[in-house]
Amino acid sequence: MIFSNGLLQTDDQRIPVPSGTPRRTQLKLHERDQDCTRLPTPDSHGVPDLSRDQGRRRSGGRSADQADLSRDMVIKRQVSYVRSLQRNPAVMTVVGGTESPEKLADCCPVQHKNRKSQRWHIDLQPWASPNHSLEDEAKRFLDYITSPQQISCGNAQENGVINKPWITGSPWLACLDGRYSLAQQIKKKQCRVYSLGLGSEDKQLEVSLAKAGCEVHCFNPSIKVPHVQEAQRLWHHRLSIDWREPNPAIRPNKQHSNTKKLGAILNDFGHRKIDVLKADMESAEWKILENLVLENVIDKIGQLLFEVHLYWPGFEVSGDDSTVVRYWYSLLKELEHSHFRLFHSHRDDSKPQVFLQKNLLNASSSYTLSWVNTKWGHQ
Repeated sequence: MIFSNGLLQTDDQRIPVPSGTPRRTQLKLHERDQDCTRLPTPDSHGVPDLSRDQGRRRSGGRSADQADLSRDMVIKRQVSYVRSLQRNPAVMTVVGGTESPEKLADCCPVQHKNRKSQRWHIDLQPWASPNHSLEDEAKRFLDYITSPQQISCGNAQENGVINKPWITGSPWLACLDGRYSLAQQIKKKQCRVYSLGLGSEDKQLEVSLAKAGCEVHCFNPSIKVPHVQEAQRLWHHRLSIDWREPNPAIRPNKQHSNTKKLGAILNDFGHRKIDVLKADMESAEWKILENLVLENVIDKIGQLLFEVHLYWPGFEVSGDDSTVVRYWYSLLKELEHSHFRLFHSHRDDSKPQVFLQKNLLNASSSYTLSWVNTKWGHQ
């Protein structure tokens, strides 16, 4: 190290020093620069050993501010080191107390690549005709719900387990075809049924399924007590289903304690799936169906039995008549895309024969529809 023309010269660099600087100060400046560029010695894992480096500085009599400056630089290097491990998790063995990915998976949620992301709107189907006429939309929709040839619920006899293809509480039908899981779940007494209602509607199907061995939960906000057990496998709960739009841009009103979405009820009850979901919600069924689709709850359901009401658009369904029917049809196609197939349709001739308050195509204002989830095959 030499001094030449106001410069501090080392073996590989020349550092400017203000003129008139005493030689002792120049030496300290040189030592500080060397200290700032010195890398701590890495340990066996390649992690900079901060304690060893700090001890060397203390033994050299460095001032507190010099030690702080050097420590900051070392921390920055450690942060860069950790970030490089995050970019390449394959090298994350137990280093410096950091667990490997295999051990982290035991305590932390795993990100599933195939998990569906939540949506805020269903996919609308193309218009039935270029002129967007109500009659064309209604014909397409009515043809769909009155022609349940999508799947046949037959061939139910299987090793003597079930000797009929239906379990019924007219006009409600559940499929006991041996190709699908419900028949086997009934045999094992491991089936679960949810029934959603708003009043004292017919419970014939629920009673039949409970007697067959299913665990049946009926949700009705009109009962006087929170929970009541009617029979060995039949419970009633004072709860109603929330069908409101799951839009984060809309601040939800304070919910009544007895009103919840179906997904929240499943979590509260600790249930992972529903073998049969029956719903008679008096025109709330469209928003409930939409919520099940958008929040991916539909995948947890084996069979879907719904009464649909067509004399008005339904709760929170807006638009002109053609737009409403297109929305209804699009919802049913969403069910189809989720592997649900319509196997039963019942027209209620006791209800007014109107379609959106019009006499149109000899339609009834009420139909009971049944779907089976074809992904829930024989187990």
